[in-house]
Amino acid sequence: MVRYAARRLLQAVPLLVGILTLTFVLLHLAPGDPTATYLTDNVSPEVVERTRARLGLDRPLPVQYLKWVGAFATGDWGTSYVGGEPAVAERIGAALPNTLLLGLVSLVLIFVLGGLIGVVQAVRQYGISDTTLTIGSLALYSMPGFWLGLMMQIAVSSSWWPDALSLPVSGIIDVREHPGMSPLQQVLDVARHMVLPTIALGLASAAGIARYMRGEMLEVIHQDYVRTARAKGLSERRVIFGHALRNALIPIASLLGLYLPLLIGGSVVVEKVFAWPGMGLLLYDSVLARDYPVVMAATFLFGALVVAGNLVSDLLYAVLDPRIRYE
Repeated sequence: MVRYAARRLLQAVPLLVGILTLTFVLLHLAPGDPTATYLTDNVSPEVVERTRARLGLDRPLPVQYLKWVGAFATGDWGTSYVGGEPAVAERIGAALPNTLLLGLVSLVLIFVLGGLIGVVQAVRQYGISDTTLTIGSLALYSMPGFWLGLMMQIAVSSSWWPDALSLPVSGIIDVREHPGMSPLQQVLDVARHMVLPTIALGLASAAGIARYMRGEMLEVIHQDYVRTARAKGLSERRVIFGHALRNALIPIASLLGLYLPLLIGGSVVVEKVFAWPGMGLLLYDSVLARDYPVVMAATFLFGALVVAGNLVSDLLYAVLDPRIRYE
């Protein structure tokens, strides 16, 4: 399995290089100039040219690309064009943990909530619970994350919303009160700020997982070994969760590689809606500011996360199903 993982990682190198190359080309083909956001409107053309030379934008595109790739490979990610020219690694380092935190919690919501709903639907097939949850899942699956987020912000900010259920609608911490909080209070404060973004990012995907889980469970619970377990007098809970669910989870595990890109893409919009200081918001702002170094680094990391997620999905598939062996 170790050799398989190493081979997959080596195969991902051309993919990541291709992503970087495509991103670089699209950025430079887009209209506009980074110096337009870097400098004021009344500067002289000489200042603009000196700035372009200092940023390396006056060189031919192949030279710019090779210089950036060479520096990136050695750990030098360059400096941002905006915000006083901080190091790109510093901006990425500040934003990446926030996105990972939001993404991991959303993944838990997606697979745990979606899996439980799917199990209930399969056990109550064609019943009121199954019909109600099916309609609800289809409705949630069709909702864009940004729209759901905006609706939740409006609802929570409305006068009729109970004060006891009040939740923050933006940011990651309460800036005014956070410094004076105890460590536990700080954790709870971040958790409260995560509620709405997590729901907006993960609820639609959880509805999709529920549909997959329902289909897998319906296929599994009619297998001979499940009927045998029932014939032996095992309780229905043990039959479902001890025998049927484990085998139904095997194909569900492969969906991790499918939903991770959707989660990463959705984080860009959701983080913007909720002002969540993560990689999605950083990438969004950097694209608008034409901050090439930050966009290139963020794109590379997003691509690496997708590759890693697909690899983990394949390895998890082998762990759940002992019949699968990677050579």
